[in-house]
This record gives sequence, C-alpha cells and structure tokens, in this order.
Amino acid sequence: MYNNRILFVIGFILLSFLSGNLVIAQSLPAAKNDSTQVEQKDLVDVLQDGLKLNLRANSTIQNGNGPYFSMMPVVGYSMQSGLTGALVTNTSFYTDKNKTRFSNLLANAYYSQFHQYWFIANSNVFLEKQKLHFIGDTRFYKFPTQTYGLGTSTTLEDILHVDFLYLRLYQSVFREIRKNLFAGIGYNLDYHWKIVPEQIAGNALNDFNTFQNGNRSTSSGITLNLLFDSRKNAVNPEAGTLGNIQYRSNLKMLGSDSNWQSLIVEARHYIKPSAASRNLLAFWTYTNLTLKGTPPYLDMPSIGWDNYSNTGRGYIPGRFTGRNLIYLESEYRFGLTRNGLLGGVVFGNAETIMPNLSSPVKKIMPGTGLGLRIKMNKYSNTNIAIDYGFGIGGSHGLFFNLGEVF
Repeated sequence: MYNNRILFVIGFILLSFLSGNLVIAQSLPAAKNDSTQVEQKDLVDVLQDGLKLNLRANSTIQNGNGPYFSMMPVVGYSMQSGLTGALVTNTSFYTDKNKTRFSNLLANAYYSQFHQYWFIANSNVFLEKQKLHFIGDTRFYKFPTQTYGLGTSTTLEDILHVDFLYLRLYQSVFREIRKNLFAGIGYNLDYHWKIVPEQIAGNALNDFNTFQNGNRSTSSGITLNLLFDSRKNAVNPEAGTLGNIQYRSNLKMLGSDSNWQSLIVEARHYIKPSAASRNLLAFWTYTNLTLKGTPPYLDMPSIGWDNYSNTGRGYIPGRFTGRNLIYLESEYRFGLTRNGLLGGVVFGNAETIMPNLSSPVKKIMPGTGLGLRIKMNKYSNTNIAIDYGFGIGGSHGLFFNLGEVF
C-alpha cells in the first residue's frame, strides 16, 4: 500500500457558512491585504465567479464577531486509511467586542476504504469577560490500524495490525491569571475496547502484549495545566507564542487500569520576516514523557497520536511508539498568489523515542516535505492544508488538515 503513488482528490463542492439561515459568510467588507491592497479571495469567491451563484448572503449580524462556519466534503488518500471520505467543519467566532482572540470549534467525520470510521470534535473557546478558556477534545474511532513496536529501531516490516474501538474525552478549563497566562484543571479519559491484534510480520506483537493486557484498557486521570497563548487565531496564527505544560495523573480510583503519570511540554512560536510580509516562519516542539508507572500500549506517546494528530508528517501514525517522545518541527509558509487564495509551505521535523527519562538519545528520525494551502474562508483565515511528507526507510505519504498543522 505504501509504495503506491498517492492520489488525492479534494473538493466535491464547498457547501456553506452559517449565519442565521444556511449561508456562506456574513456580509462583511471585502478582505484586503495591507501591503498590496489586493482584494483577498477564497474558495467561496472562486465558486461564485465560476458558477455565477450568490453564495454570500446578507446577514443580520453586522458586528463582524462571527460565527464564520465552514463545511466541506473531501475525498483523499492517506498512508493509514487508504481512500477516505470526510466531512470537515470549522466554526470561528469572537466572544468580545475588542476581537482579542478567535474561538474555534472543529468537527470532522471520516470513513475509509479499510472500513475505518471516526469522529473528532475539538473546541478552543475564550470567554474574555470571565477570563475563562475552555479546551476540549472528543473522539470516537472504529479503527483498524498498524503499529510497529517500541523505539526507533523498528522497520516497516515490523508491522502489527490492530483493530479496536476508542473513546477519548478530554476537557480542561482555564482561568487567566495574567495577560495571556492561564492556569487550569481538567479530566482526560482514554478508553479502548474490542482490541484485536494480528501479527503480520516482525516482532511487534511481543511489545504489544507486554503493555496491552486483554482486549480493553482504560486510562482515566486528572490534569493540571499551565498555558501561555498570545496568538489571536489558533487555526492560522500570524504571530505570537503558545506554551503549554500538562501534568496528568491517572488513578485507579477514577477507573484507570493502573496508576501512572505523564507530562506534556509544548511550545509554538511564529515569526514574520517583516511587518508587511504575509510569509511566516513557525516553530513547534512537543515532548510527551511518562514520569511514573506504565501506560497501556495504545496510550503510550506515539507519532501521529498527539491531540491534533499532526506530529510526524512523513510517517504513518503509530510508526514510532515508546514511553517518552521528543518532537521538533519548523515550517516556512509563503504566499503563491497576491489575492491570498493559494499558498505553500516547506517543513522539516525530527523525533526520537527514549525508553527511560535517563536514557541517552540514540537515534533521531527526520522528516521533510512541502505542501499547498488553499484559502477556504478569508474572514477566519482558514486554510485547507495538503502536505506530502517524506521520512527515512522509504516512508512517505499525503497529509490533509483543515487549518494549519500547528
């Protein structure tokens, strides 16, 4: 499957944006690029011009706070899922008159040729007056997939087919304690059931059976969080910094199979070459450590299974798994058209897996690639991201995202 040339067909049709009745976007002044004064375009404009339709209806909401609702069916091909159909949505809105930050709701549904189906709903909501910030991540998977054992010395021949059902419920609430600095508490649940491993080749089954006992597993715990976020728009940041620290304590008293603790440390930073430029240099670091105890195999840190499933472009999700993961990525984003409709990116990443916190770094797995950006909504600045990534050992593949990868 992985050596086939990958085809990707995107966009049956752009459906609609929501404001009162079903419409594409609110009646707002045309978006402009400050440096060129060229009117900005998105896919709605392209369809209006090409199909001679009035897709942008007048709205009774004139304050420009939103909501800006995007919905689009897509067809794609990925390393993990083969030919996949999806319905992807994004809702962006302001909750304050000063338009300090966009709040975002993402909800996507998928079905693949391998009879995988999954639903993802992410929320990132700011209540400025109450100085509260809510972050949620809800998922359901029916997901035959692959894993390759622990560490970075495995090969694509060390393949284990695993079928399972998966429910994720993550919710955190934060209180702003200083400007852009939030402290919060949350609850995380990872529940896998009907787990059926099938050895294809190699020795991955030994690692799997060592840490994944039986046909179900539960990790249930409280999280303590510290968040710094000076970005205005998380879907497509143009400046600012994100810093996030999350301590998670999984406890038997909360239904967890065992007591184990983890720590996630994440940072993102965005730099523009000049104030007038639309180009951007972005940096991302993500570290997921097991501090104490042993998580089930399917809950261990793993490439492609972070909160937004975006780590490791160039590798199939689950390609590298272990107790401790360190990940770095950088990306250069640039415009291809003056009207903002098309853009491009080049990116590079590197990751390593360590069995223990005191273990030395023995092997670093690099990845690189390039991608296309298509403006889906010029008001919320939401892009369709289509990337092709390359890893080592013959690994390569296509990656799709609604909004920027980080």
